[in-house]
Amino acid sequence: MDILFNGEQGPVLVLAHGSGAPADSVPMERLATALAAAGFRVRRFEFPFMAQRRTTGKRRPPDRPPVLLQVWREVIEEVGRREPDADHLWIGGRSLGGRTASMLLTPEQRPEPVSGALVFGYPFHPPRRPEQWRTDHFAELERPLWIAHGERDPFGKRSELEPRMPFPGPVHLEWVADGDHELMPTRRSGLDPERVLATAAESARAFVKATETDR
Repeated sequence: MDILFNGEQGPVLVLAHGSGAPADSVPMERLATALAAAGFRVRRFEFPFMAQRRTTGKRRPPDRPPVLLQVWREVIEEVGRREPDADHLWIGGRSLGGRTASMLLTPEQRPEPVSGALVFGYPFHPPRRPEQWRTDHFAELERPLWIAHGERDPFGKRSELEPRMPFPGPVHLEWVADGDHELMPTRRSGLDPERVLATAAESARAFVKATETDR
């Protein structure tokens, strides 16, 4: 099983990609680098549909949820074998990867080592389909779910989400000012994209530290 490594200290964070770009894409590399700098041991992997795309060169839709969740379990087990000294193991990712990670926090799905999930751009609904919400499982979560979400993300803009907040369950959302689905601000905002991403990573690390203190 191929696993990409960033960072050698801190809690382990297993990070999954979204539906459109692989584990070693520029957005995933930038995110993993920022998280490692914030104090995580980041471990990235790839779902079968993306690995097959590398082989065939053809774009294909994501695997069905049962397949994705099973791959998650296998990766979590493999990371646990490779890094038995890790006190706590967190999971998360971008978009599809983050959503599937959150699904593993329900009682019937959660692998024992998982402490919670960190998501960077949650796909609350498909773009231009705000009636198709993907939050039904939030009320069933038994571990914390932290989300960094861009204010103008087409998968759930701030104006669409705020009337539904607070979400049920242990869900904490932090807004990324002027951010899109990759948490990137517009040029006219004057914000430094690297600083924005670093701030999100540092907030995620602070959240994890707070949960460890509460135990």
